[in-house]
Amino acid sequence: MQREEIIKRFKTSDSGSSSERWSGFRGDHNLNPGMELKDDLIPAAVLVPLVDRPEGLTIMLTQRTAHLNDHAGQISFPGGRVEPEDPSHLAAALREAEEEVGLPPDRVDVIGVLDPYIVRSGYRVTPVVGFVNPPFDVKPDPFEVADVFEVPLTFVLNSDNHETDSRTHEGTKRTFYVLPYEDRYIWGATAGMLVNLSEVLVGP
Repeated sequence: MQREEIIKRFKTSDSGSSSERWSGFRGDHNLNPGMELKDDLIPAAVLVPLVDRPEGLTIMLTQRTAHLNDHAGQISFPGGRVEPEDPSHLAAALREAEEEVGLPPDRVDVIGVLDPYIVRSGYRVTPVVGFVNPPFDVKPDPFEVADVFEVPLTFVLNSDNHETDSRTHEGTKRTFYVLPYEDRYIWGATAGMLVNLSEVLVGP
């Protein structure tokens, strides 16, 4: 899929447009009917970076360090809480990407947002999608980021790679999306957002 077609798909997509409570929201509850959602959600934002490589578009992901309190060791997009000084979710996503992986905001062309994603731990995440224009130097924050890597967009858009898995936590079985890529286990909220991206670009 070419850059121009992706921009066109986002212009015609209604992702992220609904303001009705829980309507249009993605989250852990989608695969787990009856899961209770917190009312006091913490606003957060992530950048979904589509890297425009000569050999084809890729998606940049990070692996979090093992000592973090939230989502330690998991694969995620660059992002975090929306801070009081952030004028918007977009600003928060770009700030976090620069802080976590050294990505300058002027290398990103934002094209839209995906559906807000509600995480069971109490976050309401806005996924901001943008093209990343090389060259840029990756400078991971050693406290938060153990590794930075890229996955071909074609892999994400292939629905055959969208799997589900489950675990039991505190006596409750939880089902979630998984996109296994080489030796990487992409799961949970990140996998759910990638499935949303695929549905925007190629359909459910």
